[in-house]
Amino acid sequence: MEGFKILAVYVAQGNGILQPHHLIDELDNIVGDDVGRQKLSDGPFGQILKSTQEAIILPPFVAIAVRPRPGVWEYVRVNVHELSVDQLSVSEYLRFKEELVDGMFNDYYVLELDFEPFNASFPRPNRSSSIGNGVQFLNRHLSSIMFRNKESLEPLLDFLRVHKYKGQVIMLNDRIQSISRLQSALVKADDHLTKLPPETPFGEFEYEFQGMGFERGWGDTAQRVLEMIHLLLDILQAPDPSTLETFLGRIPMVFNVVILSPHGYFGQANVLGLPDTGGQVVYILDQVRALENEMLLRMQKQGLDVTPRILIVTRLIPDAKGTTCNQRLERVSGTEHSHILRVPFRTDKGILRKWISRFDVWPYLETFAEMRSVLPKCEMRNHFKECNDFIEDMLNASEIAAELQGVPELIIGNYSDGNLVASLLASKLGVTQCTIAHALEKTKYPDSDIYWKNFDDKYHFSCQFTADLIAMNNADFIITSTYQEIAGSKNTVGQYESHTAFTLPGYMCIYFPYSDVEKRLTALHGSIEKLLYDPEQNEEHIGMLNDRSKPIIFSMARLDQVKNITGLVECYAKNAKLREMANLVVVAGYNDVKKSNDREEIVEIEKMHDLMKEYNLHGQFRWMSSQTNRARNGELYRYIADTRGIFVQPAFYEAFGLTVVEAMTCGLPTFATCHGGPAEIIENGVSGFHIDPYHPDQVATTMVDFFEKCKEDSSHWNKISDAGLQRIYERYTWKIYSERLMTLAGVYGFWKYVSKLSRRETRRYLEMFYTLKFRDLVRTNGRMHALDYLVLIVTGTISTPRLQFLLVECTGLRSAGCDGYNLHPEV
Repeated sequence: MEGFKILAVYVAQGNGILQPHHLIDELDNIVGDDVGRQKLSDGPFGQILKSTQEAIILPPFVAIAVRPRPGVWEYVRVNVHELSVDQLSVSEYLRFKEELVDGMFNDYYVLELDFEPFNASFPRPNRSSSIGNGVQFLNRHLSSIMFRNKESLEPLLDFLRVHKYKGQVIMLNDRIQSISRLQSALVKADDHLTKLPPETPFGEFEYEFQGMGFERGWGDTAQRVLEMIHLLLDILQAPDPSTLETFLGRIPMVFNVVILSPHGYFGQANVLGLPDTGGQVVYILDQVRALENEMLLRMQKQGLDVTPRILIVTRLIPDAKGTTCNQRLERVSGTEHSHILRVPFRTDKGILRKWISRFDVWPYLETFAEMRSVLPKCEMRNHFKECNDFIEDMLNASEIAAELQGVPELIIGNYSDGNLVASLLASKLGVTQCTIAHALEKTKYPDSDIYWKNFDDKYHFSCQFTADLIAMNNADFIITSTYQEIAGSKNTVGQYESHTAFTLPGYMCIYFPYSDVEKRLTALHGSIEKLLYDPEQNEEHIGMLNDRSKPIIFSMARLDQVKNITGLVECYAKNAKLREMANLVVVAGYNDVKKSNDREEIVEIEKMHDLMKEYNLHGQFRWMSSQTNRARNGELYRYIADTRGIFVQPAFYEAFGLTVVEAMTCGLPTFATCHGGPAEIIENGVSGFHIDPYHPDQVATTMVDFFEKCKEDSSHWNKISDAGLQRIYERYTWKIYSERLMTLAGVYGFWKYVSKLSRRETRRYLEMFYTLKFRDLVRTNGRMHALDYLVLIVTGTISTPRLQFLLVECTGLRSAGCDGYNLHPEV
């Protein structure tokens, strides 16, 4: 009964949506005394309330979405007048939610987009603990089907015989035509190899091996070839998922990779801090360096003389603002075989010359995806068949290093626009598609689904959320940076309701601990001190720090609403004790409205100036414009650490948090948002601190407590700093990332081939949706007119055989999860 009383108070406030922090805050206001609040919190209703992710108020009803654990959702509607409770299906819940906007909408004859029938025969894990173990789950399931008898092993033989590189057969030749012949050849090879010294080069026994039916690809030495022989013999005798994964990870399958990232200024210098240009660019460049090294190492160990090629395909911007974004081809520094290839956006009037926001790119992506200058025209083909067409316009001497000489084996999309282009290309070419969301905007902008019409003129979310739906369902596998990004935690929802097998890397070259004195870039200290303390007020820095003996609270991010830099400044400005104990320095955007063309940034610039005046921050606050020199940024973190300062990441939501990893890698104690990836990166109170940007007073108190403890105990700062470094070294390295990505591409490539997981039916379904709905949205510049575009997605699952997760309602599309646990594995 107490629960009904609480809900009645919510209802009395009128129509609306209450997020989890609103529910808890209102509970504190409703129940005044501590004893009563604790009693209610510990009771059954309190436990339900803690698991509630959203409450929809439509008097006299309250509908709540309860998530008792990751991947498990229940929907309930309460009538506080009649004291009745109804359990709702997902579709019913979303239909009720829509009444907030549309009132009583009774047209039930809306288009249903339902992916469930395509996956009805595919098993699903039934425990939350299975999230993140997608590869193992897939291996176990398909192993049990494939390896029941010798006949069922024939697809494995076919798979090993199909591999070629530039017309050259690798792995097996036509001497081996059956499983029994393969087993016999493996035994002979085993006997032959055991007599050779382990380091014997493959070339010294290549002739004998060809006679047995083996070609290059097994290894570069007798020892490595013998390891592969033993792995395959074990699989044929008694298949084990772990052994199978190891074996598949060593088969040469990926030689050429295309990585797509259309929006923003994609370059290697002078781009960081420009609109829509930040962590994603850093991520991809470091990813490519690590990936090329891993591919080279694997091919060497596989005994192949092969040059891998990686193309980062992005937008060419003729008006490049002093960057290289107007250059068609650019080699990635630190690599030998990886290039940035830039393709312009085109209109009927020609090439689009100026930068446009990532929210406005949708009309240009389809022509961008054609990219005749990038990829050959090829019909849908088997993933491993050779394509003899060469890349057009890339065969002259100056560009020969960038040619792929055929289709890539793997296409990786980034963010919503890159993932959509990756989907279009992967479908045309018949190759494996990987997507990396980085950030799903729906998570960053609360209620942007139900109130999409309020956002659409500015953000075109109807296009973006639809593109996300298409790309995620089209993907073969999805990788993310943290578990938080996908499955959240017990109390918070991740970007997807599933999990990844990857962790995002840290930075080991530019970013290293402040205590590593020999590596310190002391030559940059003069320019850093000028940035921090020069009294001149200009377009690079404004504000002053009068007391240089204070530690510095430091933050660096894009200047937009979600990153919440102005929220940090306001939090600092309102706390007199914090201002007394430390200075505040932020690196964000421009400090002059005239310099910015970004709508959100202009609003935040004006807000920042207002805060400086309102709270008289002169003498305690320094605002630096975006810094594009990564090497100096790394030393800036370390310089802040020299002041015994801290780093603060105050975003309302952060999918991962590159700056968090950077700061921790430099030994800077880090305070970061509890909403998103940083909640996983940081162990609260051990290797850093979680903060809730929705409660700025508590954020200020947490920082004050830290500085006070540092005063009382000089070792406290070092303790947190050292723990942060240890956390990074254990969990976030590019080596882990690149090894896992290549293994996953191999494992999935195998299962896709032998079990026909190409999902042709699903792709055709998506093509229809893309053609009939998404293209119309783009034509109207992301505006949905009337209710023609209202779509009911009953399955609500982003449902590939690899990944299945709940996507709550978006873009005027209803996306509803099936009842009960509805997760699929992977990555």
